[in-house]
Amino acid sequence: MSETTPDHDALRQRVQTSLDRQGMMRQLGVRLLAVAPGMVTLALPYSDRVTQQQGGFHGGAMGALADIAGGYAALTVAPEGMEVTTVEYKINFLAAFQGGELQATGRVVRSGRRIIVTTAEVVHVAPDGQRTDCAVMQQTLVPVPKTY
Repeated sequence: MSETTPDHDALRQRVQTSLDRQGMMRQLGVRLLAVAPGMVTLALPYSDRVTQQQGGFHGGAMGALADIAGGYAALTVAPEGMEVTTVEYKINFLAAFQGGELQATGRVVRSGRRIIVTTAEVVHVAPDGQRTDCAVMQQTLVPVPKTY
């Protein structure tokens, strides 16, 4: 387990403060699990709020979780006073699951002044702890001024 430093604590607080402002993520019960420079992991619990007609996690919920994880990974490298917004993303769904939770880990691939490219891997974590790949995403974001 890595040590917590004041810099990591500040980074985690920056991400948590932004996540707390997202009504959709609050409604879905998304939790922040891990933060490091260029990396963020989030969790989405299974509930009827995130299912499709056959009872599995909805692709829109998987996409939203991947988008947010990649976005917050980008936020960890964005300058102070800036936020980020998604320009585009492409996602591949690998498998559908019920129960447990989804965990998405976003990672910065390249960070520039004008664009930030990230990836996110979404895994399903079954109630017994078994982890299975669920989706992969690539995303482009741009830094924007923070308005709050």
